[in-house]
Amino acid sequence: MKFIDTLALSWRTVKSNKLRTGITVAIIAFGIMALVGINTAIDAMQQKFTESFSAMGANGFTIHFREWNMSMGPRSNVNQKKKGERKLKQSSTGKPITKIQAETFRDRFQYPAVMSLSLFGSSDAVVSVANKKTNPTVRVYGGDENYAELNGYTIAVGRNLNQLDVESGRNVCVLGSELAERFFGGDPNKALEKIIRVNNLPFRVVGVLESKGTTFGMSWDNMILTSYNNVRRFFNSNQNASFTIQVKVSDVHTLDGAIDQAEGILRPVRQLEVTEENNFYIDKSDSAVAMLMRNLKFITGSALLIGLITLIGAAVGLMNIMLVSVTERTKEIGLIKAIGGRQRNVRMQFLYESILISLIGAVFGVVLGVIVGNTFSLILHTGFVLPWLWLFLGIFICTVVGLLAGLYPSLKASKLNPIEALRYE
Repeated sequence: MKFIDTLALSWRTVKSNKLRTGITVAIIAFGIMALVGINTAIDAMQQKFTESFSAMGANGFTIHFREWNMSMGPRSNVNQKKKGERKLKQSSTGKPITKIQAETFRDRFQYPAVMSLSLFGSSDAVVSVANKKTNPTVRVYGGDENYAELNGYTIAVGRNLNQLDVESGRNVCVLGSELAERFFGGDPNKALEKIIRVNNLPFRVVGVLESKGTTFGMSWDNMILTSYNNVRRFFNSNQNASFTIQVKVSDVHTLDGAIDQAEGILRPVRQLEVTEENNFYIDKSDSAVAMLMRNLKFITGSALLIGLITLIGAAVGLMNIMLVSVTERTKEIGLIKAIGGRQRNVRMQFLYESILISLIGAVFGVVLGVIVGNTFSLILHTGFVLPWLWLFLGIFICTVVGLLAGLYPSLKASKLNPIEALRYE
């Protein structure tokens, strides 16, 4: 028998046992769907993280008063000295960066860069216009004239905050696009120069931001930007609230020099002795993305484990089905051998059947996995994602599963005695 004849016979056999084939295909498809679907979703998450956390690009850094840690596993402190160096005296930690310290740093930092000082105000503010009001879910940020640029926002209409707004502390704000649409409809120009009330405090709208989208259900547009002096005065009675300092240089090659100068300036501002460690943390703009990417490896490993466990179960089930098929088709095997079929032909026929069933399951699993994963990407508002590596890996794994599952049944079938097989009832 030729290869094409053996393959055609295997395909006819697979089609003739629809229920048995369908159950096995469903099990295999589920395993591949889990593998491809989760990794498609992970690729969408990576894309969203890159967009959301790299607004400043690779040429920026942020200064916090304490470590910003989102790691699922142990993480080394980037501000600690390398092993083998002289251990420094532990400084007092947990002290916020005050307004005076932040502004002093801004005045002393002469490196060619764009800088922004900011202070978080509230995550549960209520905004009202006339008889309309929001749920207590609006976030209030206090910044300066550079805050929007360094956090990936663009002014859609109106103007940004300016230096006079910040210094005078007058009640003006820039409105997030979600709030502008809620109160003023589809035309953001209607929001300009209108008076809104934030926690019952009046603010005049001087600008509206373009939409930035959502991340994990949190809208970046359900927010209000005002000056950090307003936030200190109205929204942040907590004296331990800390300023955040963001810096963006023009050339990525000068980033390390800017970080060194920032550290050298901020240490005396924070009243640190020479023998004390830093009581502030400097994070590069791409460090958050890199850290989150490392954390996603845990999810990728879990997806791989789920898919492999499912496929192992599918391989066992497929092997049992092929063994049952050998028993049911004993007379057919005897007939094939009686008319000149060789052991190799019988063996290859059963191997092809097993591989075909696995590949059909792989195709369905890949399609379903891409659909499921990109459903998640629609929620995150990212582009269409195709994880080519996992697509090919899933098909390869299914081919191996089909080969291993069909190996023993095919050997058993090829070794049957044709005379005894023909007499089998």
